Amino acid sequence: MSESTVDLEHMPELVIVSGMSGAGRTEAMHVFEDLDYFCVDNLPSSLIGNLLELTGMPGQPDERRRLAVVCDARNRDFFASLTSELKKLKERGLDYRVLFLDADDEKLIARYKSSRRRHPLSADGASIAQGIVRERDLLFELRESAHHVIDTTDMLPPQLRTTIRALFAPGEDRTGLQVTVYSFGFKHGAPLDADLVMDVRFLPNPYYDPQLRPLTGLDAPVRDFVLYRPETEEFQKRWRALLDCVMPGYVAEGKQQLAIGIGCTGGQHRSVALAEATADYLKAKGYRVSIAHRDLKLAEGADGLLVTDSAAAAPVAGR
Repeated sequence: MSESTVDLEHMPELVIVSGMSGAGRTEAMHVFEDLDYFCVDNLPSSLIGNLLELTGMPGQPDERRRLAVVCDARNRDFFASLTSELKKLKERGLDYRVLFLDADDEKLIARYKSSRRRHPLSADGASIAQGIVRERDLLFELRESAHHVIDTTDMLPPQLRTTIRALFAPGEDRTGLQVTVYSFGFKHGAPLDADLVMDVRFLPNPYYDPQLRPLTGLDAPVRDFVLYRPETEEFQKRWRALLDCVMPGYVAEGKQQLAIGIGCTGGQHRSVALAEATADYLKAKGYRVSIAHRDLKLAEGADGLLVTDSAAAAPVAGR
């Protein structure tokens, strides 16, 4: 390991991921990728120090780098020095956390049989069970000193993701889910990419009011017409209750992107106002939300022609 000095003030957040083969290391790395860690799989332990000194990593500001490194028994010669390398890091004042994933032998054997893959320590013709015994011996010291040990024997992947997030991203569960709320008009085609679609064509249509027709749901008169009436208030109460029910479930399942489409006839009035209201509600709940209005560029004026010179008719995205 390089002995050059790492700036302690800008020390990366380092997580060493290790554990038994078949215990869920690959799934764990997917979680760290979703949490915006720079991930390296099967890194020789002697190179950890060099990795800490790298700058200019993609998606990693130099002053706030987050690194997750898998070091395991696939390369026995390199792995043997891991304990001593971690000791050197501590002596230099460089902090880290070790996450160790485990499962009972019976479960590991079953997982290997279902995947039809060879255990990394049974290349000499040994059985899967023998490979597991060798691996446990090799990893014993690391498991004993690990900061976190997760037993995945009875875990489903979503449960593992939730457990890791709770350990390494407390309070970030909601911000880890990127929500896009967008309005659209059914007459221009139903959305193909929405996870949730809400049809609000049952609400009174401002289009039939000559004064409101050339406006959009971004304008106060239309917004007030749509939102501040008994049927809309009742709808919003039930719609928000539905969101309060399903959103935590999406987070728990580890979903990273969620698209919510709200549609009316033309995508100009009702859907726009309610998409804005929905986005504001979710933001207030702590979710990362962007909003777009798919069909505002097709908004009609009072004369039935497209509104092309109105700022209100321009698509709004990324807010």
